[in-house]
Amino acid sequence: MDEKPRSDDKAARPTPMMAQYIEIKAANPDCLLFYRMGDFYELFFEDAETASRALGIMLTKRGKHQGEDIPMCGVPVERADDYLRKLISLGHRVAVCEQMEDPAEARKRGNKSVVKRDVVRLVTPGTITEEQLLDPARPNAFAALARLRAGDGGWLYGVACVDISTGAFDVAEVGEAELAGELARLEPREIVAAEALCADPRLTSQLALLDAPMTPFGRDLGAGESAARRLLDFFSVATLEGFGALGEAEIAAAAAAILYVERTQKGKRPALRRPSSLRRSATLEIDAATRVNLELTRTLKGERDGSLLATIDMTATPAGARLLAERIAAPATAPALIAQRLDAVSFFVGEPELRARLRAILARAPDVARALSRLSLQRGGPRDLGNIRAALAAAREIVALFSAREAAALVAQEIAAFAVSDGELERAIETRLAPDPPIDKRVGNFIAPGFDAELDEARGLRDESRRVIATLQQRYVELAETKQLKIKHNNFLGFFIEAPQTQGEKLLRPPFDTIFTHRQTMQDAMRFSTRELAELEAKIASAADRAQERELALFEELAGAVLARAQELQRSAEAFAALDVFAALGELAVKRDWTRAHVDSSLDFEIVGGRHPVVEASLEAQGKKFAANDCDLGDARAGKIAVVTGPNMAGKSTYLRQNALIAILAQAGSFVPAKSARLGAVDRLFSRVGAADDLARGRSTFMVEMVETAAILNCAGPRSLVILDEIGRGTATFDGLSIAWATIEHLHEVNRARALFATHFHELTQLTKRMGRLVNLTMKVKDHAGEVVFLHEVAKGAADRSYGVHVAELAGLPASVVARAHAILAELEAADRRAPVTKLIDDLPLFAHVTSAPPPKDALREALAAIDPDALTPREALAALYELKAKAGGR
Repeated sequence: MDEKPRSDDKAARPTPMMAQYIEIKAANPDCLLFYRMGDFYELFFEDAETASRALGIMLTKRGKHQGEDIPMCGVPVERADDYLRKLISLGHRVAVCEQMEDPAEARKRGNKSVVKRDVVRLVTPGTITEEQLLDPARPNAFAALARLRAGDGGWLYGVACVDISTGAFDVAEVGEAELAGELARLEPREIVAAEALCADPRLTSQLALLDAPMTPFGRDLGAGESAARRLLDFFSVATLEGFGALGEAEIAAAAAAILYVERTQKGKRPALRRPSSLRRSATLEIDAATRVNLELTRTLKGERDGSLLATIDMTATPAGARLLAERIAAPATAPALIAQRLDAVSFFVGEPELRARLRAILARAPDVARALSRLSLQRGGPRDLGNIRAALAAAREIVALFSAREAAALVAQEIAAFAVSDGELERAIETRLAPDPPIDKRVGNFIAPGFDAELDEARGLRDESRRVIATLQQRYVELAETKQLKIKHNNFLGFFIEAPQTQGEKLLRPPFDTIFTHRQTMQDAMRFSTRELAELEAKIASAADRAQERELALFEELAGAVLARAQELQRSAEAFAALDVFAALGELAVKRDWTRAHVDSSLDFEIVGGRHPVVEASLEAQGKKFAANDCDLGDARAGKIAVVTGPNMAGKSTYLRQNALIAILAQAGSFVPAKSARLGAVDRLFSRVGAADDLARGRSTFMVEMVETAAILNCAGPRSLVILDEIGRGTATFDGLSIAWATIEHLHEVNRARALFATHFHELTQLTKRMGRLVNLTMKVKDHAGEVVFLHEVAKGAADRSYGVHVAELAGLPASVVARAHAILAELEAADRRAPVTKLIDDLPLFAHVTSAPPPKDALREALAAIDPDALTPREALAALYELKAKAGGR
C-alpha cells in the first residue's frame, strides 16, 4: 500500500486515526499489526487481507485512503489469544498495539485528537509466554546465530538458545558442519540472525530441513566489546568471568539474543538465567539426519505420537516432560554422570510406594518456570501467583516425604533445593490470595476478603451497585419485552445495554426510542444507553475504580515478593523437573520390564535380549509379543562391524534402530528394553536408514544417501556407533555393490567404529574372510508349505537370498508378473555369481587408507584469508595490498 498521501488532494489525506495506524505500521513492516480499538484489535490494508485468509474471518471495509476502500478485519480482545495461536502456528509475527491512555483523556485535547497508542510487544514463534499459546511439554525457544571467521579461514558459529517462557539460556560454539545438527538438537521455534546471514544461500540451504522460520534481525548484531557490554548491562554484572569460559562467538550470539529479547518485549525484562555454555563433548553428538531417521522426538511425519519420546514419556509435570525431551535429544557421554542418573532411577524402581506418593504430589505441582516468566514480563495474573503457592506447598510436601529416607545422590541434591525455602513466601501468598484466582487480574476478586480493610470497603460499595444494576436490567427486560437484553460493561463504552439485532431494531422505534439511546451496532447485536444508566455508572465508577486500583496494587506488591525470590524459585522448578524424570523413568522401567545398562569408557557394545521400545509398545497394544535379539559389537581394539543380511520385511531396519535407541536411552539415564546391556559410552551416533529425496536442494534419493554416508565416513571415530541400511541401493547393481564394499572397508580400517550394516548385496558377506572385526548376521526365515514365514530373529551367518519376489507377491503384484519374476530369478541364480565374487575378494588388495599428500601451500591465499578488511586502517590496507602484490609477483 502507498502510505504517503498526496499533499495536493485534501480528500486523499488519511484521518488522524489512520495516519497514526500508518505510522505505527511503518515501524513494524514485518509484522501483522493488532491495532487496539476499544474491545477489538483491528487490522487494515494488506494485514487485514492476510489475517482474514489465515483466520477465516470476514473482511470488511472502513473508510477510504487515496480514493480506495480500506480493507479491515478485527478480532475481540478477549479472544485474541486464540487468534494469536493460529497466526503464530502459520509462521506470522504480530505486533500488539495497545491504547496507552483512556479515550476521555484524548477528548480533552480536542474532538479530533487520537488516543495515544504504541506497540507493547512483538509476538513471534520463539517469544510467546501465554499459557494458552504454549505446548506444556515442549520448550518454546528461539536460537540466535552469530558468525565469526575461524583461525583456519572457515566459519565459527555462536548459537544462543533462549526460552523466554522458562528463563533457560544456553550458548554453544560450533563449526559450519555441526550447525544443523546442533539446531536439530535444540529444536528452536524460530532462528534469529543478521540480515546477511539470513540471505546466505549456503546457510539457508543447510537449515532448510529445520522446522523453524528464519527472522532477519538487523544488518550487524555486533561482536567483541559491544557484545560483551550488552551482556554486562543486561545482567548488571561487572565481568563475564562468572559466566564461565565463553568463547567470542558464544558472547556474540548471546548478545544478539539479548537484543532480540529487548526489541520484542519492548523494555520488559524476562527472568533469564545467566548464559550457560553447552560443551559438545559432554553430550552424545547426533546429526540432523540421524535424529530424523531414528524418530527421537518426532516421527518422519513431524508428529510427536509414535516417536521414542512419546513412547517413554510417563512424566507427571510439563517441566519434567521438557527435561526428558532434552535428555533424549542430548544424552550424556560421561560414564560417571550416567551412573549417577541411573542410581536415581534405580532408587525409585526399588521404592514403589514412595514413587507413587511422589508422582501424586508432582501431578499437583504447576509449571513454576513459566508462571515466573509471565510475572517478570508483567503478563502474569493471579493464577500465576496461585501456581507459585501450589508449587511451594508441593515442595514442602516432598521435603516431608523424604525426611526420614536416605536417597540416591542426585535425588537428595534435588530435595535439598526445596529445603532452602523458609515458608515466608508461601504464607504471604496464602494469606493474600483467594483459593481459586482468575487468570486475568482485571477480573478482580482475587485478593482474599478480610486481608485489606480499604479493599473490603470499596468492594462493599461496588457490590451494592451491582445489585442495583441487576434490578435495573430486569426492569429493562420487562419494558422491552425481551429476555435477551443484557447490561454489560467495557472500558471503551462503560455500561451499556446490549440486545440482539432483531430486538435492537425495535428499540430504535417509538415508544422505546425516547428511553433507549443508540450507541453502537455490532455484527449481530446493538448497544444502547439510558439516562438512568449513565447516572448510575457515575456512582458505581468511583467505588469500582477504587476497588480495582487497590487490588492491582496488592497484586503488584505480591508479584514483587515472588520476583525477589526468582533465583530460588527457578532452582525449585529445576528440582521438580529432575525428580519427575527420575520417578517417571522408574515407573517406565517397572511397567515395561526394562533393565539397567552398564555404561563405561570401554569400546563394549553387548546387548542381550534387546527390543525396539516403540515397536514393542505398538505390538503390546495389539496383544502381540516382540522378538528380542542380541547384539555384540564390542572389541578391545576397535569396534566390530556386523553385516546384516536377510529378506525384506524380516526386521533388519528395526534391529538396526533398536540398538541405536538402546544406546541413546542408556546414556540419557534411562533403563533399557533388554535383559542386559553393557555399553562403552558412544560419543557420536550416525544413522543412514530409509530413503527420501531433497528436491528443494536439487538432490535425488541416491544423492541424499551419498551425502549422509560421506558425513559418516568423514566424521565417525572409534567411539562412534554407525547404523547403515542398504547403502548403494539407489544406483546400478555393480555401482552400488562397489560403494557398499568400499564403505565397509573404510569403516573397518579407518573409522574403526562400532557399526551395523544391513544390505542385500550378499557378496559382502565374503569380506569376513579378510577382515578380522567383521561378522555376519542374518534374519531367520522359515519355509512352510511353500510360504515364507518371517521369524524376526537375528542369528549368526549370512542369507543366501532376499525373498524379494515373495514380498512383491504379498504386495499384490499380478500373478503373471510374479511368475515371470520367479522364472528370471531362477535363471540368474543358476549362473552362480558367488564364485567370481570370491575370486575377486582374493585378488583385490584390502582397502588401505592412503593419506594423500597435503596440497602445496598457497602463500597468497593464506595471506588473503588472514586479512580482516573491517579492522584495517587506510594505511594498513595499502600496506596489505603491496604485500599481496609482492607475493603474487613471486609465484
